[in-house]
Amino acid sequence: MTEHAGTEHKDPDLTGAEGCPFCERIRGGAVSWSEGTAVAFPDGFPLTEGHTLVVPRRHEADLLALSGEEAADLWTLARRVCVELQATLGADGFNVGVNVGTAAGQTVPHVHLHVIPRYEGDCDDPRGGVRWIVPSKARYWGRDAG
Repeated sequence: MTEHAGTEHKDPDLTGAEGCPFCERIRGGAVSWSEGTAVAFPDGFPLTEGHTLVVPRRHEADLLALSGEEAADLWTLARRVCVELQATLGADGFNVGVNVGTAAGQTVPHVHLHVIPRYEGDCDDPRGGVRWIVPSKARYWGRDAG
């Protein structure tokens, strides 16, 4: 079942994790999109207009522990969110990413995929995108691969 932006979905069988901000949001029905085992809602600390989080309904900290169905629903919904944000907000591109584990910067222990709309001129030089998490290696253009 696919729901559209603004649709609330309350799942009475969802237990979630106590104190998890994403589980609490899901339990409260504060979701904007839904696709099978995944839901999406605006990021609480958006980087750009439309910054959205796509999360599994089931509380799970590790992306690699999701079932095949959960992973497929997560990525299907992420793609749909991109298409809808492009149509409604006029996004010129997207950064789509996930932090898996604390070493990668994950701060909320519930899998979440960031869909960050990008707009022409929203930063001085967007080249390299997510590569800037390691600044010394981000600027690869003009260098030989190897």
